[in-house]
Amino acid sequence: MKNTEEQQISEVVKVISQGRNRTNILRNSEQNTIAYFVKRIPNWISSDMLTGIGFLGNILVFMSFVLAAYFSPNFLLMGVIGFMISWFGDSLDGRMAYYRNIPRKWYGFTLDVITDWIGIVLICFGFIIYAKGVWEIIGFAFVVLYGWEMITTMIRYKVNNQYSIDSGLLGPTEVRIVISSILVLETLVNGSILYSGSIACILLFASNIIDTIKLLKLADIQDKIELEKKKQESHA
Repeated sequence: MKNTEEQQISEVVKVISQGRNRTNILRNSEQNTIAYFVKRIPNWISSDMLTGIGFLGNILVFMSFVLAAYFSPNFLLMGVIGFMISWFGDSLDGRMAYYRNIPRKWYGFTLDVITDWIGIVLICFGFIIYAKGVWEIIGFAFVVLYGWEMITTMIRYKVNNQYSIDSGLLGPTEVRIVISSILVLETLVNGSILYSGSIACILLFASNIIDTIKLLKLADIQDKIELEKKKQESHA
């Protein structure tokens, strides 16, 4: 029975992995978890509804910052729940569409990018409300750096026609776990979020630099390939 269940999950993973090149640390366990859920989600729940659920998770994270700013840092724990909800909706919406064989590649891609961007801006705005004084700049910096990462992802998709939401070994899931850990630490050591947030921005900046250099090299190779192809066509 166990082997049969594992085989079924393996087959589902193959289906839901279409169109995605994953490199993140937790990719195997994450894909297996997604495969487990997509088989059990009721038919009346649509991909758009899951996207909405994921966005509600981001709203919960935003509210956790607001409540923590005016009442108690312990409300930041609500943000951890928000990230769990965000992961559930954001990770399953497109994968469920592939599982049900009703994918809307460009519609889903557009909706995901826009929703993710609004969500991250909302979360960072919540951080700005929670932070005090000059530390508010961390929220602005994270928005800029995350936007940079999204632009890199979009350009990579254009250059080599492969869509990857990961930056090396880190993907959205790992980022959610890191930020959730930062929120938990802040409830234990008040003020630590300012320093851990600064470190996160520095690491994200370094990651963006590395990804940009790799993308430029990839774009240069693609240019040479297209130029050589044009030369061959002109001599044909």
